[in-house]
Amino acid sequence: MTKLTYRPAAITAPVLRELRAHDDAGVVPRPYAYDAAGAPLRCCLRRGRVGERISLVSYAPLRRWAAEVGCDPGAYDETGPVFIHTSRCEGPDPLSGHPFAETGALRAFRRYSREGHITGGAIVRPPDDPTRSQAAVDQALRTAFASPDTALVHVRAVEYGCFLYEVRRP
Repeated sequence: MTKLTYRPAAITAPVLRELRAHDDAGVVPRPYAYDAAGAPLRCCLRRGRVGERISLVSYAPLRRWAAEVGCDPGAYDETGPVFIHTSRCEGPDPLSGHPFAETGALRAFRRYSREGHITGGAIVRPPDDPTRSQAAVDQALRTAFASPDTALVHVRAVEYGCFLYEVRRP
């Protein structure tokens, strides 16, 4: 496995507790048993397995980060759907590398400033080979953080536009 320069961050346990009660759109989640493998779970940064209890909830990652650091993202604030386990899970495996990079699917790396404004981005298609895929994602993050204006990067699935995980400047 490639040594990672930047670490992906899952949705934190306190935020997950809130989302399981009411999501960021104010809706009470409707849990269900997942019937096919593959939903990208943002609580543990892995794909769902058949039979796991999950919920699809609205999540506002930039809004939550901005509240934590004391900035106002203004029009860049957005809410979108993410999958989470219905109840507490084991969380991410710290040795698993960059999540959701195994498919060779297009990924957007959206950069944000300390003020919560978009400063740029890139589209990357990680190779299907797992080792090369991890290295490609890490290189995209090194490039994003090469700009001193970058405080945060959101990694998103291009096909669905959904938030996958965030990476903060170390």
